[in-house]
Amino acid sequence: MPELAISAEKVGYLIEKAREFDVKDSASDPDSGSSGADDDMIDVLEDNGSDPVVLEITGFINALTEDEQIDLVALMRLGRGDGTIEEWNDLRREAAEGRTGRTARYLLGEPMLGDLLAEGLDEFGLTWADERTTPVG
Repeated sequence: MPELAISAEKVGYLIEKAREFDVKDSASDPDSGSSGADDDMIDVLEDNGSDPVVLEITGFINALTEDEQIDLVALMRLGRGDGTIEEWNDLRREAAEGRTGRTARYLLGEPMLGDLLAEGLDEFGLTWADERTTPVG
C-alpha cells in the first residue's frame, strides 16, 4: 500500500470545507436585504465571489508542501476513478507533471471535491472525522 505525504486529518479538514463550498449556489437574490433577517437568510447559500470558505480553502492548500499538494490532486483523481490504488504512482506522477502552482483553484473547480477526496481516502483504507471545524497544523 502506498503512503500519503498528506495526513488524513488534513484531507478531512478539506473534505469538510469543500462540502461547505459545494452547497453554495450562484447569486439568485437580486433584492438582497441589508441583513440576513431581512431576506430570510437566502444569501447565506449564495456564492458572491468573496466567499470566506474559498479563501480559507485556498489559504490552507497554499500552505501545504508541494508533496502534500501533489498527493491531494492525485487523491482527488483516485476518488474520481481516474485510476486505481495500484496505479497510485502514475496518478501522483501525472499530478506532479501537471502542476501549475494553482492547486487550490484547480481543486475548487472540481464538482463534489469533498466526496472525491473522501472516496480517495477510502481507497487507502483511511478514514477522517467530520467533527473538526478548525484547521489542522
